[in-house]
Amino acid sequence: MTNTYQKLGENVRNLRKGRKFSQEKLAELTKVDPKSIIAIEAGKRNPTLKTIQKLAKALKVSPKDLLE
Repeated sequence: MTNTYQKLGENVRNLRKGRKFSQEKLAELTKVDPKSIIAIEAGKRNPTLKTIQKLAKALKVSPKDLLE
């Protein structure tokens, strides 16, 4: 069973790749450390709501879309 963090990570990775962003580019757009982006995508990091909002804005989706 996929947990919430793993699902969030999968969604971030799929959206990022769909927009042809590297992890470094997404980190630059969100002002989040690249290591954090890697950990979020791996489902190993519990991002704050603020980080989820930054990711959603950079990926042009709603925060809800990242969590579903």
